[in-house]
Amino acid sequence: MKTAFIIFHILICLAIILVVLLQPAKVQGLSSAIAGGAETFFGKNKARTYEGKLSKLTTVLMVLFVLTSMFLVYLLNK
Repeated sequence: MKTAFIIFHILICLAIILVVLLQPAKVQGLSSAIAGGAETFFGKNKARTYEGKLSKLTTVLMVLFVLTSMFLVYLLNK
């Protein structure tokens, strides 16, 4: 059981790395100051975009990471 959870934890770690690398960079420069009005329109539908889905997936994976980390600490100290 310990080995299965360790493998599952490692897979979650690799998935987090992959999802974070797939996310676009958030560089704000002069163009964001000029085109600031577009953000309010796209901000409403952000959860439906590719970036929004990656953000939700990152959150879910991080919660799983924390839960599996705590469970592994409990299993290994038992």
